[in-house]
Amino acid sequence: MPVLAAPPTPAPPQFPPANPNPNYQNTFHHGISLLHGWLPTTVEILAVMFLVVAVARGTRRWWQIQLPVCVLVGFIATAAARWYVADRGLASDPAPALLWGCVGGTAAAVAVAILGWPGTRRWRRAVAILAIPLALSSTSLVLNQWVGYYPTAQSAWSALTAGPLPNQTEQSALPALRGTNPTAGRIVPIRIPDTGSGFPHRAEYVYLPPAWFTGPTPPALPVVMMIGGEFNTPADWIRSGQIMPAVDKFTTANGGSAPIMVFVDSSGSFNNDTECVNGPRGNAADHLTRDVPHYVESTFGASTNPAHWAAVGWSMGGTCAVDLAVMHPELLRTFVDIAGDLGPASGNKDQSIARLFGGDAEQWAAFDPLTVMTKHGSYTGTAGLFDDLTPPQRPGPGGTHRTDPTSDDDVVGIGGHDGVLDTGEVGAAEQLCDRGRQVGIDCTVHTTQGGHTWQFASAAFTSALPWIVTRTGLPIPAA
Repeated sequence: MPVLAAPPTPAPPQFPPANPNPNYQNTFHHGISLLHGWLPTTVEILAVMFLVVAVARGTRRWWQIQLPVCVLVGFIATAAARWYVADRGLASDPAPALLWGCVGGTAAAVAVAILGWPGTRRWRRAVAILAIPLALSSTSLVLNQWVGYYPTAQSAWSALTAGPLPNQTEQSALPALRGTNPTAGRIVPIRIPDTGSGFPHRAEYVYLPPAWFTGPTPPALPVVMMIGGEFNTPADWIRSGQIMPAVDKFTTANGGSAPIMVFVDSSGSFNNDTECVNGPRGNAADHLTRDVPHYVESTFGASTNPAHWAAVGWSMGGTCAVDLAVMHPELLRTFVDIAGDLGPASGNKDQSIARLFGGDAEQWAAFDPLTVMTKHGSYTGTAGLFDDLTPPQRPGPGGTHRTDPTSDDDVVGIGGHDGVLDTGEVGAAEQLCDRGRQVGIDCTVHTTQGGHTWQFASAAFTSALPWIVTRTGLPIPAA
């Protein structure tokens, strides 16, 4: 049974280079890649070919009236999509131009099929119809390349068909596994009551390491709360981040000892950007601070000591992790912020106050980490890591070689890159860490060149895992 220790004074970990895992590519490419390679390219080429054949008609009316209307429809659809994304604050980084081209092409393909239907031969009608799903598929692939959401066709299919997660076990089967010394941990779907928050959430997941199954009763293990990005499902760290091979490898080397990991639902639905606050979009903060700790401690016998609790978040989840740590040191004392913003954001400050807090500026201040830290004053025993992004560098004027993740797949962040960081993200880690140090929070900032993708998030988590384990009171193997 692992023995929990008081967390040590947090010495900043020695981070490896941007690619911490020599088998990094293998981690994400078990199957047909959706991020690069032949499949996305083939679909995009077929979409263009079918659309070209569909519009290649000989009538003057088509070229002078109908085709310009189709092009106009494409432009209107692109402008509407860009306006909607900007108005709702749905994207942290600007989308690549190719994505908007695909959106316009899809709308134009629909218009071509409708306006070109009368008096057209069957084969050309069939081509026009087939151009629509091909254009739509191209849009989906480019969107996925931008965020790195599904690395492979197999991972996308598993998620869409709700396939089981690695080593998934029903909660009812856990008693029979006690004392069996499993070689790998188990992932268990859980339904946490929302009695403390009223937050309508989806099924969540808990990872129980092999050490949890030792002895007649569960040991009081530490807990790491895992929080995903703005568009998310609770299983994203497992499916899209694919962190479990690294977790299993570490746990095996550590004699089965690791924290319990809780993959929480901070949104309630895929596109509900709560930023983990209480507001019109739901009481997400109350769910994470009231529902989750009570359930995990009472159901799985987890430690109740805040020194043994941590929060790890990616993108929006990174912002959440900082907020949880500075607002609730009575609940957790360790956080990892991977490419998070300066604070909960859904657009600029005025838009965020309106969208997230129903126009209540005092509520905004209550969840703004800089304001919270200043108001709180000195912290004791709180520590955090910031893993931040820097824009991909390209060859300089003198031909000096610089790492460019858009062309080098061995670098963290192999999904689509725009080369432009969200304005709320630039310098956020430095500002938060500087303010944290002023109030006694021990923190470190690590910057990596790469894209705002799940691959970057996974590599950052893997780098930080030994430090997280140590901080939450568990021993780790000697290097």
